Amino acid sequence: MDDLIGRTLGQYEILQLLGKGGMASVYKAYQASLQRYVAIKILPPHLAQNPEFSKRFAREARAIAQLDHPNIVPVYDYGQAEGFTFIVMKYVEGGTLKDMLERRGRLPLDRAALILGQVASALDYAHGQGVIHRDIKPANVLMNRPDWALLSDFGLVHIAEGSVKLTGSGVSLGTPEYMSPEQAQGLEIDARSDIYSLGVMLYAMTTGQAPYTGNTPIAVILKHVNEPLPSPRDSNPDLPVAAESAIRKALAKHPEERPSSAGELSRSFSTAIGEKHPVSPALSVVEGDSEPQPRVSATPPTPKTEVAAPQAAAPLSPRRKQSLPLIAG
Repeated sequence: MDDLIGRTLGQYEILQLLGKGGMASVYKAYQASLQRYVAIKILPPHLAQNPEFSKRFAREARAIAQLDHPNIVPVYDYGQAEGFTFIVMKYVEGGTLKDMLERRGRLPLDRAALILGQVASALDYAHGQGVIHRDIKPANVLMNRPDWALLSDFGLVHIAEGSVKLTGSGVSLGTPEYMSPEQAQGLEIDARSDIYSLGVMLYAMTTGQAPYTGNTPIAVILKHVNEPLPSPRDSNPDLPVAAESAIRKALAKHPEERPSSAGELSRSFSTAIGEKHPVSPALSVVEGDSEPQPRVSATPPTPKTEVAAPQAAAPLSPRRKQSLPLIAG
């Protein structure tokens, strides 16, 4: 879709390709009506040809656009034009957590706790609104400032999965290195799947690498489902035993054994590394700066609604271990 540069979709002039993924390409664009730059995520053209997908896309995009949290990338607009389906978001400079990890390797534990606390707060808020992310990974955490994380791409996997199910292809979408065992097997998922993926991201922040790697997506998935977790302390001996325990709990194979919320994981990890209070974001305006900046607060934001207790997922059976979906990547 590189030929989109210079074209206009609706009121957005496409300027520059920022990146490509398995489900979409993201561009920098200019919205003349409001004189601002935006990021526009464009889904594959074939999706727009399915009328059922269009209905699902509008419904899911509306729910995502309603999310309002200091650590969630705002969604400004969504629509279809010129045969393309797109979502318009705030343009954020500064790169991603993935970029940071590739430059620095593992992070200092207090920095990892700060980012974890912000992403966990965003997730708990979204879960309280009934929205599951489904693709938590460092590439979806934008670093607007070194200490201000913004979670992006809420629901994009769910939107794309709808078209997959409609075509009957049986393909599961997501990122194998960060995918929960139940999501990898095509089972029903809830907020605890996001908590698993957040645990994988915490593992990567504290060790510099994801716990499971392989030559193919299916090889990575089989490890998530079947293999014991490699010890984070083998890669980072400075990691306290209690911090490793917090990571292990988040990465439990069975959802019912994981923390009940992302915030619980954040609090456990912060306590384990000696943080006085769990790290969570709040907005404050620094004098001379027009944008809000995060500050450390002992009290996490209160979600608009209570998070319902998730239903226990079916245990992983040997038969299910042999019946895994393909991954579109």
